[in-house]
Amino acid sequence: MTEGQIQDAIRLAMDAHPDVVLWRNNVGVAIEGSRRVRYGLAPGSADLIGVVTMPSGVGRFLALEVKTDKGRARAEQLTFLDLVRRRGGFACVVRSVADAHAAIARARAGEAA
Repeated sequence: MTEGQIQDAIRLAMDAHPDVVLWRNNVGVAIEGSRRVRYGLAPGSADLIGVVTMPSGVGRFLALEVKTDKGRARAEQLTFLDLVRRRGGFACVVRSVADAHAAIARARAGEAA
């Protein structure tokens, strides 16, 4: 599967988690004539960004970087994930729907990754 296919499968699987909202975060640069237009949350930001409702009812920021089995996170992506963790959010690399379900469980348990 490609990263895009894994992302789509994860987003569909999140229907099983009514307390989770995930958005696709496209990041890049588009050229419009002589203008460069940057889009997305930030350079290196995770593919899927969202909120998980904790058992206390408080929302927690969620960042999932999607990779294939052989894919590797770039330095700027690792930096973004670390930033989210240091600020109290949950962030990790996932490679499958099963990884995403496990990540949601860890996020709810208060883990950082």
